[in-house]
Amino acid sequence: MSTKAVFALHRDDVGPALLEEAFRARVADTGVRRLQVNVDDADVAAAPLRFGPGTPITAVLSVWLDEPDDAAGAPGDALAAVVAVVREIDPTADGWRVDERRPIEPPPVPDGARADALANLAFLRRPAAMSPQDWLDDWLERHTPVAIATQGTFGYVQNPVLEALTPDAPEVAGIVEELFPMAAMEDTHAFYGSAGDDAELQRRFATLMESVARFGADHGLDLVPTSRYVWTLS
Repeated sequence: MSTKAVFALHRDDVGPALLEEAFRARVADTGVRRLQVNVDDADVAAAPLRFGPGTPITAVLSVWLDEPDDAAGAPGDALAAVVAVVREIDPTADGWRVDERRPIEPPPVPDGARADALANLAFLRRPAAMSPQDWLDDWLERHTPVAIATQGTFGYVQNPVLEALTPDAPEVAGIVEELFPMAAMEDTHAFYGSAGDDAELQRRFATLMESVARFGADHGLDLVPTSRYVWTLS
């Protein structure tokens, strides 16, 4: 059984340390077999969208471990060790155990190479008026095909949250990563995949916003643009 966890980091100076070999070695020692680092850096400085009600996010870590959870659903020893490593490098980091879905598999990239993409990560909150199951159904079943059809994404990863791993973590219900062409930072048509057609752009935008509003993702979410790096550690 594979366990995945996602961490939102907030320190302004944390990005370079996350890309160092020494950090990967420490994470590998905990039992992590795959590491993904997303950093809001100079390569995505032109991206216009950064917002949210929570503490601004400067980097996002994703880790995968081949370790089952215990019967009570608590994280195992290896995952607890990862939390300790992450909180040491950024004591303000928030973490969640998640259930990963990959509607569009991101293109493979060599270990440590920057993906040729604008990788947007959004941390979603469930409206109090919606039940957890209704919210998940809307996001995973009804919204997903709309999001794919109305945007220029070529990678799409969804992470329904199973539990918080750190004290005082925001009540995030889901985390989504969408990969766009780098041109999408400055070209709205590249972002929405509308090929320069203004009428199609407006249609896609309206359709997407209607779907987003249906499950409350038109407000109360944190969004950060990032550069994306992946390593296989074992």
